[in-house]
This record gives sequence, structure tokens and C-alpha cells, in this order.
Amino acid sequence: MTTSFLSLNILTKITRSPYKVFFTPHDFFSTDDVSKDSKESPNVKKLLDEAATYQDAQPKDEEDVWSTSPYPKGASVRNQALHSFRPRINPSETSIILFPGQGTQYVGMNSDVIKFPSAKDLFDRASSILGYDLKKLCLQGPAEKLNKTVYAQPAILVCSLAALERLKEEKPRAIENCIATAGFSLGEISALVLAEVLSFEKAVKLVKIRAEAMQFAAEMEKGAMVTVLYGPDSKLSEACKKAKEHAETCGVTNAHCGISNYLFPHCKIVGGNEEAIKYLEDNKNEFKLRKLKRLPVSGAFHTPLMKPASEVFYKAMKKANLSDPIIAVHSNIDGKHYENAEHIRRVLAKQIVAPVKWEQTLHVLYERPQDMPFPKTYECGPGNSLSTILKMVNSKAWQECFNVKS
Repeated sequence: MTTSFLSLNILTKITRSPYKVFFTPHDFFSTDDVSKDSKESPNVKKLLDEAATYQDAQPKDEEDVWSTSPYPKGASVRNQALHSFRPRINPSETSIILFPGQGTQYVGMNSDVIKFPSAKDLFDRASSILGYDLKKLCLQGPAEKLNKTVYAQPAILVCSLAALERLKEEKPRAIENCIATAGFSLGEISALVLAEVLSFEKAVKLVKIRAEAMQFAAEMEKGAMVTVLYGPDSKLSEACKKAKEHAETCGVTNAHCGISNYLFPHCKIVGGNEEAIKYLEDNKNEFKLRKLKRLPVSGAFHTPLMKPASEVFYKAMKKANLSDPIIAVHSNIDGKHYENAEHIRRVLAKQIVAPVKWEQTLHVLYERPQDMPFPKTYECGPGNSLSTILKMVNSKAWQECFNVKS
């Protein structure tokens, strides 16, 4: 029979995938639908002619537009699910585990897991590496100390992995059936521990280096970050450009202002020099920005201002002994899963200076046909920030999302 080029292209991509997929070519074609002889079915030619359209699907309204679409106007829409693992089993019997990043810390955040012996052991082992009582810092603070990058990052790492130990105790099948994992910024290192790329001790040492390097870079270049809520009529790109130009007129030699975190539609985090962020706050109405909120961080993370930290962490990664992941670990850089240990060693340091594409990562993890069930999702670590973002990006996937608090 004669099939459309578009249908053959889809079928070719699926059958060449290195992973088994939940759907089969029969989901797209049925040999019973088309007779071998078009003369026997006079409507077949009409059906085939109308089977494919080469016009872009038009959104019903502005809310249907994916605000961070990487595709130029007129380009073919890509299937993000091809970048994630789809085993040939019922998705509802599988799980995805997510780990939060810096900014989720709070005093008392390990109180729910410290009763588990395996979790308590993690705090004891981490304290011996770090040289201070991490358990006491998490339980008692003070908040001013816990919020500092050099303390916050190791604390969140260990609390997240302690929550993972709790999940192992309470829902062991969630670990056994895990097909993919991802972490927001710092959380990506927690995900690598789950995937057995890094040992716990090695992860603590690397995060210690990462936190110290990022703290040092923040002190070299005074930066800031702000959450921006905006609408379809907002001019965020223009605002960032003007803010950078303003910083340059203030004498800043390494001026920058740009998106550092993609969270959900119409919500981004912008990072840059203090002068640039202050310009955005003072001129938000000019660019029709709905709301801006400063983040309590010491620098412009995930921007070029963190280059010194990225270079230090890259040297540490080159010396690290890594294993290939046993499950798919999705990168903040592009949402795709890492290929092997060498790929991780080469890319992970870039994450410090590159935007966290979390919204795009969620599309890769959860995009699927309308009638296909979703896996169970577990957010392991302090707070529920990732669950909240998932609700904004994919409310159906969020219905199967659970918090495993530390």
C-alpha cells in the first residue's frame, strides 16, 4: 500500500529507537484498514490523501502555546517522548524519582527521616567528610548559616538521599520499578547516586567542591536571581537585553542578564549582575512583567557569571571515578538522558553556567499519548517545589506524584 512520507518517518524513528517502547507500529497502522487493491475500496485514495497534513496545528488560544518551545515557527513538532525510556510494560507499574535543588532548605528539614537507621548513617558519614555536624545544622540551624551555599548544598544532598532511604523502607517497589530520575540543579547529583554513577561519599566530596566554588564565584561577581511571572504580552527578552545594557553603563565589565531556570509556562528565573536585576525590578511595568520576586541566594547561578566555579568543578569531575548509569538520568542541559559515564563527566560541569531546562525535562519525561497512563512520581527531599512545578506543566502526571519529605 502507499503510505504518507510523514507516517513512514514516524515509524522509522520508532523502530530505530535503541529502547523498547510501550507502543508498536500497529498503534499507527492497521493492515485491515486498507485493501491491497485500491479499486476494491474507492475511498482509500481519499483517505490517504487526507491522512497527513503539512500545516502546523494552530493553538486554540494563547494558553495553549508552549512558552519555551525550542522550535522555530513552521518547523515540524518533535516527539519529546523519544528522548526518554519507555519500557514495554504498563507505565502505571513504573516510577520516576525527582530530587530538588538549592533554595529548598529549611531548619528542621531532616526531622522526618532521622528515625530511619540508614538515613541517620548518611548524616554521620557526611559529617565525617565535611568536618561539621550536618545533622545538627539541619535540625537546629541557624538559618543564616544553613542558607549559605557552602552549607545548603551538602545539606540538601544528604537530606534528599535520606528521603530516598525512607522510600526504600516504605515503598521498596518504587525503587525496583524506577525507570528514570532527574534532579533540579544540585539535585542532579542526588539522581546520579540513585543511578549508581557515584558513591555516596564521592557525591558528598564533589558537592562540597561545587558549593565552595560557587560561593567563591558569587563573591567575585556580585549577582542576583529573581523569579519572573509574565504574560503573552510581556517583553522578557527585551527586558533582559535592556538590563544588561544598563549594567554596562554602570561600569560592569562582565555584564549579563538572562534566563537561568525554565520552570513552567510564563514563569522563569532570571539571573545576572545586581545592577541588571535591580533594573528589571525598577522597570517591570515598562516591559509588562506581572510579578518579580528576589531569591535568597548569594549569586547568579546557572549564568556565565559562574564560569570560575564551572572550571573548578570540571577539574574535579575529570578525576572522579564514575560508572555508567543503571537507569536513565536526565540532564538539566537539554532534558535528554546521559549516555554513559564519560558523557556525564563532560557535561555536568556545564550545568553550573547553563540554564536549568526543567520545564523541557518534564516534557521529555511525561509526554505521551492521551490514553496512556502515567508512572508514579516521587519527589525525594525537602519541600515540594518540584511537585508544584509538575502540576503547572502536566496536571495529569501530577495526580500520580508523591512527596517523600526529609
